[in-house]
Amino acid sequence: MTQIWSGDEVSAVTPVLAGPCVVTQVKTKATDGYNALQLAYGVRKEKNINKPQRGHFLKAGVKPAHVREFLTEEAANFKIGDVVTAEVFVAGEKVSVTGTSKGRGFQGVVKRHHFHGFRKTHGNKDQERMPGSIGPKGPAHVFKGTRMGGRMGGDRVTVTNLEIASVDVANNIIYVKGAVPGAINGFVTIQNAGDLQVNLQKAAASVETPVEAVVETPVATPVEAAVATPTETVVETPVEAKSEETKTEAIVS
Repeated sequence: MTQIWSGDEVSAVTPVLAGPCVVTQVKTKATDGYNALQLAYGVRKEKNINKPQRGHFLKAGVKPAHVREFLTEEAANFKIGDVVTAEVFVAGEKVSVTGTSKGRGFQGVVKRHHFHGFRKTHGNKDQERMPGSIGPKGPAHVFKGTRMGGRMGGDRVTVTNLEIASVDVANNIIYVKGAVPGAINGFVTIQNAGDLQVNLQKAAASVETPVEAVVETPVATPVEAAVATPTETVVETPVEAKSEETKTEAIVS
């Protein structure tokens, strides 16, 4: 985690690298029985991808390390190859973050279930962190679901109502207030609080517009300036100072 300043206030935030994510499959009710988008993230070596998955990801031209599916009623509006960036989120928006919690190994009831523990005095010995009674005498067995010591962590955890403090669109980084589940470099999924709303039209426009600007502007203006202006200047200036023979050579060369 880190911190960011907003005027005189400081907020503890978690930077999350959000994308770019590429749409690798579009599922609709007509073909799959429900509407969803399959998003791919990261890069993986081709040798670590099995042959059927290579053919599947070849349509989008990616070799992803992670693939997740998101339910959305607007799936039919998008196509394979569309890119989702951090622009789909805005500062101040409430989101839910899902990830795999840190593995803690075998832990007792105090750490695992937040038991209070026993008193340390008045004849008590070596019982401060014990669970105590685990059931009545009548049934003579331990009920299922009794809170006891055991393996802790490594579970799928969702934290809701987290607020986005800031969005770095250039680097696709989202700064989320507070902590998110999982360890450093862990994989998480972020979605709007409540029903999932995926809006790729804004992301698709942001990907297409710069391409047109890069193609049209450099090709038109700089080429005309480089070809027309310097040629006239170089040819006309020597003509006045030198003879006709020199002028002919300059034009040919």
